[in-house]
Amino acid sequence: MVEELTPTELAARLQRNPGEVVLLDVRESWERDLAVIDPSVHIPMNEIADRNGELPPDRAIVVYCHGGTRSAMVASYLEHHGFASVANLTGGIEEWSLTVDPKVPRYR
Repeated sequence: MVEELTPTELAARLQRNPGEVVLLDVRESWERDLAVIDPSVHIPMNEIADRNGELPPDRAIVVYCHGGTRSAMVASYLEHHGFASVANLTGGIEEWSLTVDPKVPRYR
C-alpha cells in the first residue's frame, strides 16, 4: 500500500533534507502553468508508463496532482513497477497551498 504524506509532513521532510525526495507532478501542462511546487519533475499521468525511466529508482518519490486522486493512482503504479519508496501527497497541491504555502495559487 502506498504511503500517504500530508503537506505538512512533506514540508518538514523537505526542510530536513531537500535532496532526499523527488517531487513528481503528474498534472497536465496547463495546470502546471497555473501553480507548481518547486523543485519538481513534471511527467503528466498519461505519460508515466512511457517515461518512468526518467525517475531515479534509488530515491524517495512523492507524487502530487491537484487533489490527490491521480497522484495516488500513479504512486500505486510506480510501486507495482519496482520503485521502492513512493508516497502520495494527500490533498495534492490544493492542500499544499492551504496548509503550507499560500503563495502557490489555487485553481479549479
